[in-house]
Amino acid sequence: CSRPQKVCLCPFLPIHPLKVSTCLYIIQHPAEESRVLRTVPLLAACLPPDKCKILVGRRFSEDRYPELATVCRNPNTLILYPGAEATNLEEVAVMSSSPSVMIIIDGTWSQAKDIFYKNSLFRLPKQVQLKTNISSQYVIRTQPTNTCLSTLECAAVALTIMEKNKSIQETILRPLQALCSFQLQHGAQIHHSKEHLLKNGLYDKPMPKNKRKLRRMELLVNNVKI
Repeated sequence: CSRPQKVCLCPFLPIHPLKVSTCLYIIQHPAEESRVLRTVPLLAACLPPDKCKILVGRRFSEDRYPELATVCRNPNTLILYPGAEATNLEEVAVMSSSPSVMIIIDGTWSQAKDIFYKNSLFRLPKQVQLKTNISSQYVIRTQPTNTCLSTLECAAVALTIMEKNKSIQETILRPLQALCSFQLQHGAQIHHSKEHLLKNGLYDKPMPKNKRKLRRMELLVNNVKI
């Protein structure tokens, strides 16, 4: 896990990489590389190297990333990104019989949105989303809403659905749970979502002056899906 011995997470990782047929391409925003408590390294440690490939950057052209371009044009490739045009992953998994490739964007919501809309390659695969009401266990980092998930959690749920194996989610989430437990034991605080803070009058930061951001906060308070 590459962490100090005192907070080593290796005992919580699977002894052997999980056997999965689905290959993940993690498109990571450069800002995520510098985060100490990022979840993608834990995800990669749970999977075989050829089933979890990480590409770091903001712009991905066909000339610079020919392998990625080929992947995006493959009819079995999916991209996990919610929206009006996204199909629920459960429906796709029922109809899928061949091994799939799934692209997941790793970054804040604004960073992920920027990557998705400014790279035409990512609008070639079939767009899917997770239909789940589970709350994030990544409690040491603030999420926009109560049901927003970290990259590791998204991958865990998606792989469980695609592989039709419920134990995958439990195995991948185990090191995340241990990470949060260690951090809380060493002084970290539980981070409630912005949605929770706003609804309970606990949001202590200045409200944004930008009208679009202010409108998003109003939607969170009023239970309107963004």
